[in-house]
Amino acid sequence: MRVAIIGQQDFGKATLEAFSARGDTVTAVFCAPEKGRPDPLRLAAEAAGVPTHQFARLSDPEALEAMRSAKADIGIMAYVTQLAPQAFCAIPKFGTIQFHPSLLPLHRGASSMSWAIILGRNETGFSIFRPTDGLDEGPVILTRPVPIEPEDTLGSLYFGRIFPMGVAGLLEAADRVLAGKGPAIAQYEPAAGYEGIIREAESQIHWACHVDQTYNLIRGCNPAPGAWTTHNGKKLFLFDCRKHIARSFAAVKGKKPGEIVLQTGGSLTIHGQGGFIEVQRLRWEDGKKIPAAEAGLEIGIILGG
Repeated sequence: MRVAIIGQQDFGKATLEAFSARGDTVTAVFCAPEKGRPDPLRLAAEAAGVPTHQFARLSDPEALEAMRSAKADIGIMAYVTQLAPQAFCAIPKFGTIQFHPSLLPLHRGASSMSWAIILGRNETGFSIFRPTDGLDEGPVILTRPVPIEPEDTLGSLYFGRIFPMGVAGLLEAADRVLAGKGPAIAQYEPAAGYEGIIREAESQIHWACHVDQTYNLIRGCNPAPGAWTTHNGKKLFLFDCRKHIARSFAAVKGKKPGEIVLQTGGSLTIHGQGGFIEVQRLRWEDGKKIPAAEAGLEIGIILGG
């Protein structure tokens, strides 16, 4: 098949490579303009000699003409942060399909995997759907569930399972669509949910919350953006951690939320409501990730004040 890929970063690059590896022709790649490091998808597409475009808006007449010139059978949206209007998506012969890392209609939005972990779910997954002008609201062609293990972080969930399964899912869904065996089923709106991007306010740790909530927040923000607390006016980002539930009143007697109560090896243990968070790695706002015990924090310090 002739494929146009709309996407960016490592997921877009892996999608390009997967379609090319099985003999499909990638006729064009559309990437968002870069604001930082070079986009891996753009670099891979240019290295492969694929016509590569970076439009500020996919609604621009030039973007529509570039898609028409691609003469693609199907458009593949693989990690897209730009709005792709219907006028753009409808140009390929069989339309366009899009990957989203949740079981739609649950967790619409750009931080869907983070929210699934933060809310304590034990399952999420991914969906392949027909994009509409509503955010992640289009009819669904394919879904695959993925378990969330108790120790999973955003990184392990995405790179360990959803990323490779999602690339394979796009291949399968594209084959279904071109074979006429990919009916798109409308999402069940009464079950729908949308959450915004995890930013500074959403990723702040409140030590008075139950340790279950704190643990899930740290996992859901690891590796990015990082759940954070403060000490002496500086932000402190916490990453790899373990949760320990308090089994008795004696275990927490006299301890305050956010108080560092123990150093063991390279880790620090912090008291929260209902138990403790053992942090193995952290970083100050202007530094690199380090073992928690090397952060210069003494037992008795209260974080978040």
